[in-house]
Amino acid sequence: MQHVERELTEHVMLCDAKGQLNPAAIGYARQPIVVSNLRGNFMRKKKWNYWCVFGDEIMFSATICHLDYATVCFVYFLNYETQRFHEKTLVVPFTRQLKLSDEVLDACHFRHGDMNIQISYKQNTTQMQVSIEDFDGESLHASLEIQHPEAYDSLNVVIPWNRQTFQFTGKHLSLPTSGYVKIGSQRFDFEPEDSLAVLDYGRGVWPRESSWNWAVASQRSLGRSIGLNLGGKWTDGTGMTENAFFVNGKMTKIHEDVLFHYNPENYKEPWLIHTKFSDDVKLTFTPFFERVSKTDMKLVKSEVHQLFGYYNGYVRYPDGKKLKILQMLGAVEEHYAKW
Repeated sequence: MQHVERELTEHVMLCDAKGQLNPAAIGYARQPIVVSNLRGNFMRKKKWNYWCVFGDEIMFSATICHLDYATVCFVYFLNYETQRFHEKTLVVPFTRQLKLSDEVLDACHFRHGDMNIQISYKQNTTQMQVSIEDFDGESLHASLEIQHPEAYDSLNVVIPWNRQTFQFTGKHLSLPTSGYVKIGSQRFDFEPEDSLAVLDYGRGVWPRESSWNWAVASQRSLGRSIGLNLGGKWTDGTGMTENAFFVNGKMTKIHEDVLFHYNPENYKEPWLIHTKFSDDVKLTFTPFFERVSKTDMKLVKSEVHQLFGYYNGYVRYPDGKKLKILQMLGAVEEHYAKW
């Protein structure tokens, strides 16, 4: 019922000299040891660094994304209680105003008159500075310090559709975060005890059209730090999954495909998420807010339904024990991209 996924333990290049997938890179790793040396494949390379911080009062997210022929950057925040939400997106054709690295934690930035995102990494800490003059009619400034505890695992997976199309994804969960986000006169503070960040790092050569589901959560529960990362559709049939859970930074890899059941006519109905053959993952996700993001510029078309809400259920360790998931704050999405 479960296929064997190869575990990588040494640094490896994602691509060969021709820019095709290096077969030695196919597998998963507990550390970010895959170097994304993408080359060639003009118009098909996709790169992004997506950060999301689940705080006590608000959720804050900043993303730098490069599609080869355009840069797409977006920043959004959600106040859980008032449900005030705002998102600012910038699409800039061919630009030199950004830097995205080949290694997961290396510095990256996007510099533009309307949005400035600066991310640097030093001594197990990521510093993030975000400035936007006009964010919902107010100025936004975020200054965050995100810790990468040395003993923590991350989920690093190379998905092989074929030698020409492939994706490396690095997911870093449950990262303790301190700092603040200031919007106008309102300031929201983050304390590392109850504010946890998620990094979704992606580098790959993608097919023209794709769709995927992604489920993620990072929270302290019953004195432990718990992270969930589950994906579907895009990995089906590749022999690899992006499924895992984390307890106090230690990863348990789930080798089985995970199915997402939801109502595409009403995304705010509960979602059921479970493993394909076994009952090793059995979760219900109950949304309280839906973020919809649509882009249609003919060449680029994208539709995202991202829901924020709570997970309940369990995931199972290899020895059969269950890890109970109770009212765990997180997000789930359906994403269609033509790019």
